[in-house]
Amino acid sequence: MKKYTFLALGDSYTIGEQVRVVDNFPYQTVQMLREQALEKRATWSVHAPEIVAVTGYTTDELSGLINTTILPSFFDFVTLLIGVNNQYRGRSVDEFSNDFQQLLTEAIRFAGGNAKRTFVVSIPDWGVTPFAENRNRLEIAAAIDSFNAVCRQHAQEQGAHFIDITTGQRLDGTKEDYLAWDKLHPSAKEYRKWAEQLFPLMLQQIHQDEAAKAAK
Repeated sequence: MKKYTFLALGDSYTIGEQVRVVDNFPYQTVQMLREQALEKRATWSVHAPEIVAVTGYTTDELSGLINTTILPSFFDFVTLLIGVNNQYRGRSVDEFSNDFQQLLTEAIRFAGGNAKRTFVVSIPDWGVTPFAENRNRLEIAAAIDSFNAVCRQHAQEQGAHFIDITTGQRLDGTKEDYLAWDKLHPSAKEYRKWAEQLFPLMLQQIHQDEAAKAAK
């Protein structure tokens, strides 16, 4: 039986700060894939995700973490969600662009050089949450948009998927059931929406693998 592997690179939004590990978006995505495999009695399954992420990390810190973490050289799927802490700390978009490009290149390398198995997840807008009360929400939103434009551009240039979770997250950012207890990070309910965007794209890749195998 083929068991697919999944590497998730990022920060607190990848870890799932303030929620159970099984409720973060990488684990929920895997669970959806597993449920599909069971339902269809498939000859494949999915390993638990390998998560390389630390709350509060910026692009350069994530790069350092990757370099010091012993990992397999190949994963079937790789996600990259990073940048909110660059924005929060007032780092420049140009600096972020250079760092992000290198990180995405590394992510694609982990995916065996296959950009179609690499997924850039957009940066959430923390400015819409209750945590940002008394902050300049319009300024934060504009900065997040600038950082996400960089993410989208590099994803398109390198052929990776770009997953826009920010549009929906902005609508949910003031709703109590979509927030963790710190009123900043998403709840399991919000992470499920992100997983629902990743799931069909990953499943499509699996179906292509199965079709190719059957054609041999």
